[in-house]
Amino acid sequence: MAIVVRLDRMMADRKISLGDLAERVGIAEGNLSKLKNGKVSGVRFKTLNAICTELDCQPGDILEFDEDSLEDE
Repeated sequence: MAIVVRLDRMMADRKISLGDLAERVGIAEGNLSKLKNGKVSGVRFKTLNAICTELDCQPGDILEFDEDSLEDE
């Protein structure tokens, strides 16, 4: 997939654990883990908004377009 999730990098930069972020955002830790590991096909804007609010970042800090990945599909 051409969209790469960089949530793990943002969490490390902000020194926040998966469990803490899940609690603050109000989603299940398992669902946040799937998002962090790129195992989802979509994310709700409401969830993305909450994550960006908690991490004080922009959506582009979490989601990245990797054109080279298109060749692998």
